[in-house]
Amino acid sequence: MIDRILIRYGELSLKKSNRKQFTDRMKFTIKRALKDFEKLDYLDCSMRFYIILNGEDENKIIPILEKIPGIYSFSLAERCDKDIDMIKECALRVLKENMPNKNFTFKVDTNRADKNYPLHSLEISQEIARYLFKNIDNLKADVHHPDLTLNIDLRDEGAFIYVKNYQGLGGLPAGSMGKVELMISGGIDSIVAGFLAVRKGLHVEAIHFASPPYTSDNSLQKVIDLLEVLTPYTEYQSINLLVVPFTKIQKAIYDYCRDDYCITIMRRMMYRIAERLGKNRGGNAIINGENIGQVASQTLESINTIESVVSMPIIRPLATMDKSEIIEISRKINTYDISIRPYEDCCTVFVPKHPQIKPRPDMAEAQEKKFDYETLIDEAITNIRIISLKTGKHFDLFLKDDIF
Repeated sequence: MIDRILIRYGELSLKKSNRKQFTDRMKFTIKRALKDFEKLDYLDCSMRFYIILNGEDENKIIPILEKIPGIYSFSLAERCDKDIDMIKECALRVLKENMPNKNFTFKVDTNRADKNYPLHSLEISQEIARYLFKNIDNLKADVHHPDLTLNIDLRDEGAFIYVKNYQGLGGLPAGSMGKVELMISGGIDSIVAGFLAVRKGLHVEAIHFASPPYTSDNSLQKVIDLLEVLTPYTEYQSINLLVVPFTKIQKAIYDYCRDDYCITIMRRMMYRIAERLGKNRGGNAIINGENIGQVASQTLESINTIESVVSMPIIRPLATMDKSEIIEISRKINTYDISIRPYEDCCTVFVPKHPQIKPRPDMAEAQEKKFDYETLIDEAITNIRIISLKTGKHFDLFLKDDIF
């Protein structure tokens, strides 16, 4: 019977001298995510990691493993000694337990990781297949398009037999690549960018720009609900949300600046704030959901003019994706229905009729000189509200005096 889960690391196999620090973090993340399953044991062997079930329900564990970045794939497996007769018996048992119906095709696929084993992969597969034909009536083989593949993984630590691979998230272990500041609006794109960042091992802290009374509490709640979908994928199943009061800055921009440059100036202010918060809170880059050419602020000229005010790296995971690809990801991670709730954010409330699509840095600087934006930025940062979001709940963590 199934007695363990075999976990494959995938991209971590490319690591060299620093591989151990990644695999150690991966093991820590898995154990932490499964801490409520008290009977589990763990076995670490080279590029495989095993969860020994000891009677725990694997069906409750599978959905948790599917949300852990760094896991390439995993399988429910039965272990036996590497004696060929024991492998045959185990293979027969596993196949009988997983036969979909009486009229199915199968093949045996062997991975001979233990190169000292006396038989080669093809020889092992043939031996096992012959034994299965003798012991199961009307069994049919199809080596090209089988209904079921019986996998045999021969390693130093034993033989492992399984029939199904579960696809993991891939990427790198949660939190292994440093901290970033995620600019999140509440729309479809930015939360998908955040998911892709977490999947790549980045520790995400979210920044949302709120403009009450022009944006409502429902708009903020939408952001909170989006981030709570993301928290199970993170290292500690939590994300801090920094809510920046942006009303005064936004009003000043629209009172003093040319109408066609307002979006450009607004984005430049957001970048300045995100960079200051990042530098003071240990962030190494800014992440956002910008997509080349999607809106006026995302032409190459706009991107250049907007990001020229910061020196921190800007990462745009969605830059070259089609909108349909982004929506597909949002549906898979269950954020789409939240994102399309009809509550506007500050980026959409004040959109001018004809925004500048080729803004110049010198013109933007000239517009900014019309008001004291530095003082307004200082005031906004001083009055930031920080909300700690955890899986299934959230609460105010601290206010301005504890930020830095």
